[in-house]
Amino acid sequence: MKYSFSTLGCPNWSFDDIVSTAKDLGYDGVEIRGVANELFAPKIKNFSDVLIPKSIKRLGNLKISCLTSNACIAVKEDNIKHYNEAVAYLDLAGKLGAKYVRVMCTNRAMLDDGDYALALAAYKRLAKHGAALGVTPLLETNGMFCDTELLAKFMNDTCEENIGVLWDIHHPYRYGREDISTTISNIGKFIKYVHIKDSVRLNGATVYKMLGAGDLPLKEAIDSLKHIGYDGFVTLEWVKRWQPDLDEPGIVFARYIDDIKQLCD
Repeated sequence: MKYSFSTLGCPNWSFDDIVSTAKDLGYDGVEIRGVANELFAPKIKNFSDVLIPKSIKRLGNLKISCLTSNACIAVKEDNIKHYNEAVAYLDLAGKLGAKYVRVMCTNRAMLDDGDYALALAAYKRLAKHGAALGVTPLLETNGMFCDTELLAKFMNDTCEENIGVLWDIHHPYRYGREDISTTISNIGKFIKYVHIKDSVRLNGATVYKMLGAGDLPLKEAIDSLKHIGYDGFVTLEWVKRWQPDLDEPGIVFARYIDDIKQLCD
């Protein structure tokens, strides 16, 4: 497997800070979810048409593991805006040589309703658009797709080849109350990218923890990925942009690369 971290965990870092740290710590890639004050990747200065060649050169052997959009394809409100955002991310990924773009069904991580038919129509179009660019839109296990049996049905209903699932290990287990074996049985063949984090529930709220300090069955999840022959990215999603009181990224990213390698041994 390969290892990356989401820039969600380092909201104050510049592009150069991100790349330097990833290289110094021995990461294989970085997932782009904003750089400094700009969350919308197509507007990040380093990804302007004139600076893309320089940015790619700066990355060197480091991959952009995924561009993480905020597009929510299962909500009726502003559905054209969400679709257009996903397209903009696919177009940028094509220019950067990134293989994947994350899309969601709704803007809530936990089990939530969404418009299945609306999402299906949008996702089919995105899959076709991405195919021409060599980029796959990945649908994350969030919202109504914390129910991975429903997500498996959705994937089969698309009848497209350029599709895949971003398995956020946290969401189906924490909010869908699925065990790991059920999730793998349902969507294992569709998984192309993985988000990992740990947490506990405290007084009805989710409290994020360093890997191993929470109660998610992360070893079981990694072993299950091994079993199905998964060799893609396992990406730390440290949500510091949304929760500034979480530990600093320099500490967390250094710890993660050691922890994930131990889990994968």
